[in-house]
Amino acid sequence: MKLSDFDFDLPEELIALRPVRPRDAARMLVVRPQAETPDKPALEDRIFRDLPEYLRPGDVLVFNDTKVIPARLCGRRVRQGADTMPRITMNLHRQEDAQTWRAFARPAKKLRAGDKVMFGLSGMGCSVDELWGEIVRKSAGGEVVVRFSCPGQELSAALARVGEMPLPPYIASRRRPDMADAIDYQTVFAEREGAVAAPTAGLHFTKELLERIRGMGVELARVTLHVGAGTFLPVKTEDISEHRMHAEYGEISGETAALLNVARAKGGRIVCVGTTSVRILETATDEHGRVHPFAGETDIFITPGYRFRAVDLMITNFHLPKSTLFMLVSAFSGMEAMRAAYAHAIAKRYRFFSYGDACLLYPA
Repeated sequence: MKLSDFDFDLPEELIALRPVRPRDAARMLVVRPQAETPDKPALEDRIFRDLPEYLRPGDVLVFNDTKVIPARLCGRRVRQGADTMPRITMNLHRQEDAQTWRAFARPAKKLRAGDKVMFGLSGMGCSVDELWGEIVRKSAGGEVVVRFSCPGQELSAALARVGEMPLPPYIASRRRPDMADAIDYQTVFAEREGAVAAPTAGLHFTKELLERIRGMGVELARVTLHVGAGTFLPVKTEDISEHRMHAEYGEISGETAALLNVARAKGGRIVCVGTTSVRILETATDEHGRVHPFAGETDIFITPGYRFRAVDLMITNFHLPKSTLFMLVSAFSGMEAMRAAYAHAIAKRYRFFSYGDACLLYPA
C-alpha cells in the first residue's frame, strides 16, 4: 500500500490546542462498518460520557498507565574554548539507563560528542534549579545520546524542575507548554513514569466516569507502553511496507493477562483505550487469541490486512493524515469506513489530534 492512500485534507482550525472541560464532555464519533451492522447507523454523533451505553457487563476496559515525563528541555551548549553558548532544545524519547537518554536535538549541527549542555541555572552538577547533560554521541536525523549529571530518582526530580511537557509538534509550534498542560496532558490513571507523549484516548476519562463503568460490571485492566517521540515522526517512504517503527518499552502483568483471557472465555469483549493499548496487547497475544505476560520492546506496525487477535473495540482520537496511527485504525475498521468517518468528522467540525475528540471503533 502507498502512503498517499492515507492522506486527507484537514482544516488547520480543527486542530485542538486545548482540551474541552470537563474531559468527558468531548464529542465521540461511533464508527460501525456498515456491512457488519445493517440494523444500526454506520456513524453516530455522541458525547464521550455516553460511552457506558456501548459497554456490557463482563467487558474489560484496557488502559495504558504510562505517565508522561517533562521531556522537553531547553538549555545552552557549553564547549571549552568556545566564545558562544548557543541555545539547544532537546526532546527526550528513549531511556537507555538510569542516567542516559536518546533525544532529538535542535539545532543538532551545533553539537558534537563531549559537549555539555546546561539546563536551568549555571553551576555544576545537579542542584535545585539546574541539570547538566553530556553528549555521548550523535546519530542521523538530529538524534543524540545524552548522559545526565544525575541518575534515577534524582534525574526524575531534576527533569520535573527544569523540563516542560512534551506537547506534540502541531501544538508546540503554535503555543508554549504551560502549567495547565501538566494536568491536561496526563491521564487520570497515569502511574508509571516513562512516556514522552500521552496515550491521548485516555485523556477523556474522569474518575466519575470510571466509577460509572465499574458500577455496571465492566472490569478495568492496566497495561504499560511508554510512548516515544517516534509516534510523531512522519512516514517518509511511499511504500509503507518499507517504514520501520521506533521501538517502545511495554509490560503486561500475569494478572492482567489472566483477567483478559478469562473475560474473553466468558464472552466478554476487550475494549482498548487508545492505539498504545492495542499495540502492546497485539504484541503479547498469540495466534489463538491468548494474551501472555510481556516485558520488553515492541515495534509492531499495524496496517490494513493485519488480523487482530486481542481487540474487540477501540477508543481512540482522530489522527494525523499519513500517520502510522491512521493506518492502524484503518486496519481495524476498514479503510473505506475510516475515510467516511473522517470526512464526516471534518464536516461536523470535530476537534482533531491529542487534545481533540474521540472515536469508538467497531471492527470491520
